[in-house]
Amino acid sequence: MRVCEQLQPRKVFAYFEDICQIPHGSRNTKAISDYCVSFAKGHNLKYIQDEDNNVIIFKEGSAGYESSEPIIIQGHLDMVCEKESGTDIDFEKDGLRLYVDGDFLKAEGTTLGGDDGIAVAYALAILDDDSLEHPPLEIVFTVDEEIGMLGAESMDLSMLKGRKLLNIDSDEEGIFLTSCAGGLQAECKLAVSRVEAKGVRYELKIGGLQGGHSGSEINKERANAIWVLGRALDSLGKDTPFAIESMEGGLKDNAIPREASAVIVLEPKGAGEDLCSKAQALGQELQKEFASSDPGITLSCQKLQEGKSLVLHGSSASKILFFLRMMPNGIQNMSMDIEGLVETSLNAGIMRLSEDTFSVCFAVRSSVTSRKWEVADRLTFLTEFLGGEIAISGDYPAWEYKADSVMRERMAQTYRDLFGEEPKIEAIHAGLECGLFSGKLAGLDCISFGPNNFDIHTPKERLSISSAEKIWRLLVEFLKRMK
Repeated sequence: MRVCEQLQPRKVFAYFEDICQIPHGSRNTKAISDYCVSFAKGHNLKYIQDEDNNVIIFKEGSAGYESSEPIIIQGHLDMVCEKESGTDIDFEKDGLRLYVDGDFLKAEGTTLGGDDGIAVAYALAILDDDSLEHPPLEIVFTVDEEIGMLGAESMDLSMLKGRKLLNIDSDEEGIFLTSCAGGLQAECKLAVSRVEAKGVRYELKIGGLQGGHSGSEINKERANAIWVLGRALDSLGKDTPFAIESMEGGLKDNAIPREASAVIVLEPKGAGEDLCSKAQALGQELQKEFASSDPGITLSCQKLQEGKSLVLHGSSASKILFFLRMMPNGIQNMSMDIEGLVETSLNAGIMRLSEDTFSVCFAVRSSVTSRKWEVADRLTFLTEFLGGEIAISGDYPAWEYKADSVMRERMAQTYRDLFGEEPKIEAIHAGLECGLFSGKLAGLDCISFGPNNFDIHTPKERLSISSAEKIWRLLVEFLKRMK
C-alpha cells in the first residue's frame, strides 16, 4: 500500500506521492515537467511546455462558468534537496522515502519538497476532478524557482488571459501574502594558490545547526555554518598557526547552511592537542551564544592521518579568512513601515574551495530595490578589494502591495465563512514569483497562500495533513465563488 493511500484529500496526496517519487531538484526538472505533460495528454487538456521545462495546462470552465474570467493557479516544480549526513539518497536519481508521523507527512532524512510539490498536487487534483465548479483555469508550473526564479523569468506568458493569480507557495495556513521582497544571487570568487606541506591533518567541523529558509527564517538568528567556520578558523589560528587544505559548507544559496568543515595541517605535531582543546572551549562559547536560536551547535576537532598535501599559500589563506570575517550576512535592515518585517538581508549559502578557486554564493533579498543593490555593491567592493570577481544572476523584482485587490477580499471572506476564523494579511521577506508575473501581466491581482509546512529547506521539513485538507477546501470553495 502506498504511504499516502489513506490521507485526505485522497487525490491531492496521491499526486503528491507521485511527485515525490520523481527526482525534481532545481536544474533537474525534465522528468517532473514531462510527468505534468503526460497528465495533460491523458486528460485531453491543452498544454504548453517550453524549452526550459515550464508547463502551462488549460481547462475550460465548468457548466455555467464558461464565460467567467480565467483564474491562474501557479506553483513551482523544483524543490530544495537537503539531506542529513549519512542519508543514502541520490537526489538526481532516487525518490523520497515518505512516512506519516501523526498529523505530519515527512521524508526520511531529507527535505520533503512540500515547497512546492503540494501546489502541483492541488492543481493536478483540480484538473482531474470534473465534478468541481470553477472558471476557466490556466495552471502554470515554473521551474528553478529555488535558485533565482529562473523559470518565471524566462517564461512567455503572453498566451494567458487571466489576470487573477493564486500562488500556492506559502507555508502558514490562515496567512495570505500580498507582497514580498525582491532578490538576486551573488557568487564571489577569489583565485588561490597552493604549496606543498607536511604535517598532521585535522578536520574542524561545524554541525548540529537547524538551518532553514533564508527568507522566511532569517529573522530567527540561526547560526550560519559558513560564517561560524570562518570565525573558528580565525580565532584558533591566532594561537596555533596552521595551513588550510580544504573547506566546504552549505548546499543551497537560499538555505541557511547547517554544516561546514575545513581540513587544516599543523606543524609541529604537538600543537594538535592544544588546537582541539581550544576548539572545545570555543564550541562551548558558541553553545552559550546560540542557546536560544541553535542549541545543538557543535564545533568538533578530529585528528586525521599525517602526510603531505597541497595547502593554501599563506596570502591566499589570509584573503579567505578576511573575506569570511568581513562579509555581510543575515539581517541588514528591518522595515520601518511594517513592524517585525525584515526589509533587507543576505545569506551565505554555499562555500567551496577547489584547487585554484575559493567561492561563496549568497542569496540577497530586499523589498527596497536600491538596498538590494547596495548589498550587492558591498559584496562587489569586498571581493574586488581582495582581487576577486563577482557574478550577479537571478535578479527578480519585489511584489508590491496592491491597495485594491478582489483576490485578497474574496479569499479572506471565503476563509472566514468556511472556518469561522479571521485570516491575517501579511507581507513576507522571502521571494515569491508573483513579482515577476505582475511585471509581465499588466493589472495582475495576486494572492499567495498554502498549508502549514514547517522547517522547509531542511531535513526536518514536515507538512500538516489536516492543514493541507483545509487549504484544499478553501481552494475548491474559492473557485466555486469566482463565477
